[in-house]
Amino acid sequence: MLERVMRIRGARTNNLKSLDVDIPRGRLVVFVGVSGSGKSSLVFETIAAEARHQLNETHPPFVRNRLPKWTRPETEGIEGLSPVVVIDQRRIGGNARSTVGTVTDTWTYLRLLFSRIGSPHVGESNRFSFNDPAGMCPACSGIGEVVVSAVDRFLDLDLSLAQGAILLPGFGAGGYWYNKYADVGGFDVDTPLRDWPEAERHALLYGGEHAARLGTRLPKDYQGIVERFERIYLRTRDHLSDRKRRVIDRFTRSATCPECHGDRLHEAARTATVLGYTIGEMARMEITELIGVVEQVTDPAVAPVVAALTERLRAMVTIGLGYLHLGRATTSLSGGESQRIKTVKHLGSSLIEMLYVFDEPTVGLHPHDVASMTALLRQLRDKGNTVLVVEHDPAVMEVADQIVEIGPGAGAEGGQLVFQGTFEELRAARTATAAALDRRTRIADDPRAATGAITVTGATRNNLKNLTVTIPAGVLTVLTGVAGSGKSSLAAELVAQHDAVVIDQKPVSTNRRSTPVTYTGIAAGIRKLFARHSGLPAGLFSANSEGACPDCKGLGVIHTDLAFMDDQETVCETCQGRRFTDEVLRHRVNGLSVADIDDLTITDAISRLPDRQIREALRHLEQVGLGYLRLGQPLTTLSGGECQRVKIAKELRAATEPTLYVLDEPTTGLHLRDIGVLLDVLDRLLDRRHTVVVIEHHLDVVRRADWLIDLGPGPGRHGGRILYEGPVATIEGTVTAAALRDG
Repeated sequence: MLERVMRIRGARTNNLKSLDVDIPRGRLVVFVGVSGSGKSSLVFETIAAEARHQLNETHPPFVRNRLPKWTRPETEGIEGLSPVVVIDQRRIGGNARSTVGTVTDTWTYLRLLFSRIGSPHVGESNRFSFNDPAGMCPACSGIGEVVVSAVDRFLDLDLSLAQGAILLPGFGAGGYWYNKYADVGGFDVDTPLRDWPEAERHALLYGGEHAARLGTRLPKDYQGIVERFERIYLRTRDHLSDRKRRVIDRFTRSATCPECHGDRLHEAARTATVLGYTIGEMARMEITELIGVVEQVTDPAVAPVVAALTERLRAMVTIGLGYLHLGRATTSLSGGESQRIKTVKHLGSSLIEMLYVFDEPTVGLHPHDVASMTALLRQLRDKGNTVLVVEHDPAVMEVADQIVEIGPGAGAEGGQLVFQGTFEELRAARTATAAALDRRTRIADDPRAATGAITVTGATRNNLKNLTVTIPAGVLTVLTGVAGSGKSSLAAELVAQHDAVVIDQKPVSTNRRSTPVTYTGIAAGIRKLFARHSGLPAGLFSANSEGACPDCKGLGVIHTDLAFMDDQETVCETCQGRRFTDEVLRHRVNGLSVADIDDLTITDAISRLPDRQIREALRHLEQVGLGYLRLGQPLTTLSGGECQRVKIAKELRAATEPTLYVLDEPTTGLHLRDIGVLLDVLDRLLDRRHTVVVIEHHLDVVRRADWLIDLGPGPGRHGGRILYEGPVATIEGTVTAAALRDG
C-alpha cells in the first residue's frame, strides 16, 4: 500500500536541528517561518534534493554525468518521496531566441496550425520556426533584432580631434587609429567638432559619398569611423574578448530588423495568413485576444491543434498571464512571471502522484490576483499530487490543508518544528507567524513633505499610454496596480530619464568564493585581528596563503574526477573541512579560531568580534534583516530578496549625496514580522534626503507610503494608465483601494 506521508528524520541541512516531521501526501502543505528559519533548507535542500538525487540514481552513469548534480542532504532517513518538480522564482532567462511561445510550447501548436491551413501554403511547420534555418529571417538569423552602431555615442562634439573627440578606444589622440583621421589633411584637428560644418562631421563618421562631397581633401581609400568600427567589432567571427564585448555594449544598440520588422521569420512565413492574420500578428496579440481569434478556426483538419493550443492559452489566462504575448522574450519576464510560466507547462500533464514544490508563488501578484494562483495550487493537488509551498502570504496559508512552521527564529535560533496544523489552529498558536497575522500597519496619516519633483514625460514603454507623471523627491513613493498594469514599465522610464540607482534581485555575485566576509571587505580586518592576538604574520590567517591546509589548498574539500561517474566532493581528511593548518587553528580570539569565523552569523560576529571596524562593516547587513547569514555563506546561495537587501545595505554604507533609488518588490522572501525591519531601512534612506520609489504589492508597505501612484485598470493593453496619484489615505475606486480596505 502506498505510503500516505513523507517521513523526514534527523534532517540537519544548514541550520536544521535534527528535525523530524511527517508531511501528508496528496495535500497542499504551506511552510512558513521568519526569513532564515530553515523553511527552504527543509523543502528545497532536503526533500526536493533527495527526490532529485534518487531519481538521477535510476539512470546509467553515462547519463548521470550529464545531469545536474544534486548533493544528498544530511538526514537519518527520508521515506515516501515522489518524483519532484521544483517551480522556483529563478528567471527563465534563456537566450535571445527564447520567447513565451517557445517556452510554453504554444508556438509549436501555432506553427502547426499555419503549416496546415495557412494561405499561401508554405510547407512544414519548421518553415514557421525562427530557430530553424528553413524558417528564420536571413538578415537577423531569427532574432528579430540587429546590432547597430550607436553613432550618437561616438563623438564628444565639445572637443577637438586633438583633445580626444572620438570616444572609441584606439581612435582618440595617441590611439592606433587616430592618424587615419587627424593626419589625412581633410580635418581641422584643433577646432571643436561642434564648430565643424555638418558635411565634415558626416564625412568623418560615414566616409563614402559624404567624403566624396569634400572633393580631393580626403584620400580615395578613406574609411569613416562608423565603417571602421563595424568592421573591427561587428563583422568579426573571432572569439570576442571581454574588452571587445564592453566596447560593443557601450557603442551599439539593438534595433528592429529592417527586413522582417521583428517577426524573426523569412518572407514566405511572414506572408502566410490564417483568418487574415499572419503568424507575426498573432504573436503580437495579447493572449486573451489571441484565444478569441484561434477559437474562430473551424477547419476539422486542425481541430486537435486548435483544442490543444486553446487549452494552453486559457491556462495562461487562468494563472494571470493573459496580458503577455507569445513573442515576448523570456529574458524580459520578472521572477514571478517566470514562475507562473513554468507552472503552465505542468497543467496539462497526465502524471499523478507527483511532488510539486513552489517558492513564494504569489511574488509579483497584486492581492486582487492571488486567488487565481491559489486556485491553481488546489488544481494541481486535486489531480492527485502533493503540493509543497514556501510562502509568507496569509491568503495562501488560508487555503492550505496543513501549515508547517519552522523556527522559532532565524539562523542558529531556527531549524526546529514549532507548529504543524491548520490555518485556524495557527492563528491560536504562539509563534512568530501567528503573532504577525494579528498585526496590521496603519495608513500613514502624516506623510513626509516633498523636497522637489522628478517628472517622467511622454512614457510609452510597453503598455504605457503616453504618461507624464510627477514623482515627489525626498519621500517614499509606491507604484501599485495589478500584474502587467505598467508599474515596471513606468519605473524603467523613470530610470531611463533620470539618474537612478536600481536595487533589484539579481545575484550579488557569481563566484562561490564570494561571502559576506569578502563582500563587506572585512577579510583583511579579521586577519589583522588574529595577527594582533597571536603575534604571527596576518598572511598566515588567509586560506589562500601558507597558513592554508596543504592537501585541500584552503578549500576544505577534495574534488575527485571519476570519469563517467559523478565527480566526488569529499571533506578534506587532513583539516576536516577547516581549511587551515593545525598551527594556525591553535590561535584564538574570544575562544574562536579563524575557521570558526565562517560559522558565525552576522549578528553573532557583531557581538563577539572585538574590532570596531569589523562590527561597523557588518552592522548594515544586520539592519536590513540579514543578521542570520553566516559569514562564510556563499553569496550565490542567497535568494533574490536576500540579494536585494544586501545591495540596500551597501547603499546604506556608501551613499552620501541625495540619490534616487528604485526598488522592485523588496518584500520578496520576507516574513510578515520582518516587513517592519525593511520599512525602517527605507526610512533611514529617506532620513538622508534620498528619494525612494518602490514597486510593491505588500499592503503594509503601501500603507506606509508618502505618495501612491496606482496604475491600471487591468493588465497589458487594459492598463498603462494612472488611476490615482496622491496620499494613500484618500485612494478609492480601484482594486488597490479595495485591497487596502479589505486587507
